[in-house]
Amino acid sequence: MTTRPHPVDHELIEAAAHVARTRCRGDNHTMAAAGRARDGRIVTAVNACHFTGDSCAELVLIGAAAAQGAYELDTIVAVGDRDRGVVPPCGRCRQVLLDYFPAMKVIVGAGDRLRTVPVTDLLSEGFVRADRQLDAERTTPHSTS
Repeated sequence: MTTRPHPVDHELIEAAAHVARTRCRGDNHTMAAAGRARDGRIVTAVNACHFTGDSCAELVLIGAAAAQGAYELDTIVAVGDRDRGVVPPCGRCRQVLLDYFPAMKVIVGAGDRLRTVPVTDLLSEGFVRADRQLDAERTTPHSTS
């Protein structure tokens, strides 16, 4: 678990909440996400619901960020429409966020329990693709004792 708390990015929460209030309409778009890029920019997105399968707001955000040249995201939050507040990422999104941004922080909780946690805390036993695992092994110093 997290040993040091991270500050909660309230500006990021408000950006996602604003998009949820103003852009989520009906059953097609029910969640909004906001992410902070390393350069400080905030990128927003909404989910896309369809009977053939859904694209969560967090996943749409990854593509929207890349389309804007923001390839490194530090923090992400998802907010539900109809004033549902902060909603934690689903299991698939947790895994994708871990794969794309292993150092990412995620805002979770509600009310006075809002907190920012590393994505690794949300998926501590997450699957690591072989190529990423091999890269990590090459860059991690090995013990000689």
